[in-house]
Amino acid sequence: MPTLSFRTVASRAGLYILFLAGLMQAVLMVDARHAVAADFSETSLTEITQAALLFLCTVLMLIIRQRVGVLRNVSLLLAAFFAISLVRENDLWLDTYLFDGAWEWLVVLMALPALLSVLRSRRAFLEEFSLIANSLGFGLFAGGFLTTYVFSRLYGRSELWHALMGDHYLRIVKDAAEEITELTGYSLLLFASVELLLLARRLRDRRLLEAG
Repeated sequence: MPTLSFRTVASRAGLYILFLAGLMQAVLMVDARHAVAADFSETSLTEITQAALLFLCTVLMLIIRQRVGVLRNVSLLLAAFFAISLVRENDLWLDTYLFDGAWEWLVVLMALPALLSVLRSRRAFLEEFSLIANSLGFGLFAGGFLTTYVFSRLYGRSELWHALMGDHYLRIVKDAAEEITELTGYSLLLFASVELLLLARRLRDRRLLEAG
């Protein structure tokens, strides 16, 4: 598998750090210092950015599958995963403007075809997974997944914040902690998607050289 130099990794890490710093500053200026009161509702910058990051992750996976043409099974499964997460993040809007339970139907319609396709090509999927298992992209994906889908759920439990604040419990503090943690996790998933796209391009270029 193509490897990365220290300079390359360090430069990308610097860009990712700048991205996170800018994102957190925007959250501070827009949501935390909202004109009326701190706002981490469905229309807040934090929530909108979460949806945008998931959309970008989905697009990048589709680019890998359709344009780059390698890691086709891995990218399909990840594209479905990100798209499902995007739908889940917008469940309130879907239930309000389509029908109650619309997001659940959309999840099923996206998950089943992707899973069936990967199962039919499971040998190719495992071969592709072996190419990314030790990559920077997969490491970032694992970190983003654990941050968003495990830690943020545990960190955002009302019981924890009631215990911490007691009689001074404020729902907005709990919401802010959970949503900002999710935003951080989604940022890691975006970084993972970028790294996987770059890895896919390197794999494609290497195969073209070997074929030539």
